[in-house]
Amino acid sequence: MSILSPTQRLLSPGDVADFIRASFGPGGRVHDCGPLTGGGFAAVWWVRLDDGRDVVLKVAPPPSVRLLRYEADMLAAEARYFRLVAEHAPQVPVPPVLHHGRDPRLGEWLITGRLPGQALPELDGDDSAARYDFGTAVAALHQISGDRFGYDAGRTGGATWSSAFTAIIEDLLADAADWGVTLPTPPQRFRALVARHADLLDQVRRPVLLHFDAWDGNVLATPDDTGAYRMCGLVDGERFLYGDPLLDLVSPLLFRRAEDEPEHPFLRGYADASGTPLVFDDGARRRLALYRMHLHLLMTVEMPSRGITPDNDPGRHTLLAKLLDRDLADLSLD
Repeated sequence: MSILSPTQRLLSPGDVADFIRASFGPGGRVHDCGPLTGGGFAAVWWVRLDDGRDVVLKVAPPPSVRLLRYEADMLAAEARYFRLVAEHAPQVPVPPVLHHGRDPRLGEWLITGRLPGQALPELDGDDSAARYDFGTAVAALHQISGDRFGYDAGRTGGATWSSAFTAIIEDLLADAADWGVTLPTPPQRFRALVARHADLLDQVRRPVLLHFDAWDGNVLATPDDTGAYRMCGLVDGERFLYGDPLLDLVSPLLFRRAEDEPEHPFLRGYADASGTPLVFDDGARRRLALYRMHLHLLMTVEMPSRGITPDNDPGRHTLLAKLLDRDLADLSLD
């Protein structure tokens, strides 16, 4: 079942034309356009301009819509992310930022170039080479450092990784309370498990640039001359933050465990590009369990804000409850 999130504005082709004119002036004209599916936060449309350029329009939720705490100013964050990557890791194919705008009538929007290719779930052949490429791209992103841990631009973060991660979890627990989300265990247990592993988190000393939302739907690929799919794009960078590079090994193996699949092509690409083998010792496994807990908690807490209920998507509720139970059990082991 396709569920339209309350955060996604309903747009018409006329609305799209308004955003294009506001971005490029009277000469900006739409030749054709249509909605893009797959996301659940912003409204996203593909647009072909009269001059032949293909662009993507992303429109933020209306100001009246309730969001989770970490979702403040996400389109501005996405523009910063793409510009940062283009400057410091140009080998990573991200969309060029063409315009980021705010207007009292139109709201907030972002226009980027449209990259070629299809998302990994849409491919009809072997995608292992594209996943290897993706691993090398993430390794390149991890060469970029921030000046603090957590989110940028004065949002939730801290001087240490443990303080930033603790604050991020606290935000999600506060969101759960605000939205009346039933969690599989009391909030105190999440807090206790994070506090128990604070020293382990603080072994992370360098805040590296993390995409965070690097699941298959945000990775684009296209066939090369031999017919093999190769990565050609990384999109949806609005949830980026700075922290432990291991956090970026979670979404690419969504609902699985990286430490159980050391020969996964993404992990091989990452290790080869990093020049250092990935070592999944007890400390790394516990940090990965914390980051899976964070992701599964976020996906649980965001459901009401996306219009998802146990009635219209019971499978998602059941799966996330099972995954969170597993994460909590992993972290409770001595």
